[in-house]
Amino acid sequence: MVGDGAQISPDTIMGTDVTIGKNVRINSGCIIGNHVSIGSGTIIKERCIISDYVSIGNDCRIDYEVLFREHVTVGNNTFIGRKSILGELLADQMKEIKQKHSLIIGSNAVIRSDSVIYGGSSIGDNFQTGHHVTVRESSQIGNHVSIGTASDLQDRCILGNYVRLHSNVFLGQLSRIDDYAWLFPHVVMTNDPTPPSEDLVGGHVCSFAVIAAKAVILPGICVGKDSLVGAGSVVTKDVDEYTVVVGNPARAVSDVRKLKNKVTGENAYPWREHFRRGMPWEREGYQAWVNAEGKERR
Repeated sequence: MVGDGAQISPDTIMGTDVTIGKNVRINSGCIIGNHVSIGSGTIIKERCIISDYVSIGNDCRIDYEVLFREHVTVGNNTFIGRKSILGELLADQMKEIKQKHSLIIGSNAVIRSDSVIYGGSSIGDNFQTGHHVTVRESSQIGNHVSIGTASDLQDRCILGNYVRLHSNVFLGQLSRIDDYAWLFPHVVMTNDPTPPSEDLVGGHVCSFAVIAAKAVILPGICVGKDSLVGAGSVVTKDVDEYTVVVGNPARAVSDVRKLKNKVTGENAYPWREHFRRGMPWEREGYQAWVNAEGKERR
């Protein structure tokens, strides 16, 4: 079924049971599989491949040469950058074993060019990546998450809401990052206490924690809520709440609530009381947002 106003290049190869909404535009050289749904207002650029059982929402823009593997669902108003791969194959699919590993991505995503997201994961609304990002299988990612250029998330990671991973972050298997945590460029979270082994233990970064550039978190470490890990630190022991740790091995040196902004001289932490950009309390400030939402003060 093709909706009114749809423009489909005559060289498009299309399978059976394909539903195309109103005002869709599909450019030349595209291949559309079986049991595919494309929402109204969506634009699909040249040479894209959309495999079987794919659902693309309304008002999406799919850039040149994007590949959708089977069983991918993408929400409304999403941008997929050039040569990205969604629903990449898992090991059990490499030899044509008919395994199903669905990938679900919410609405308002921005996935920049050359990113690869494997099947078997679930990603919330307002997801953003930089370029060349990899997200492996069986990961769970919340809403409003941002993952910077060249970052690599291995399988079975869990990311909460409003998590910020800057460029070149590496998360080993089983890593867990809670709501509102920040990991700055080149942070590495490891997971093998006695490498190489099969006994993997993921690290855990708690809500509102900040890990500065080039820090390394050893396997099984818990970085406590509202703590701060200094740049280049190697964290070998759990970090308590509100604690600043620095060095190799990292040692506690202060309480974050004693730290001052180097520009203004005012208190800098807890950061949520001083930083708003991109957060749900951007307009009114953290405490007013907490009060309005009826949330318990964290």
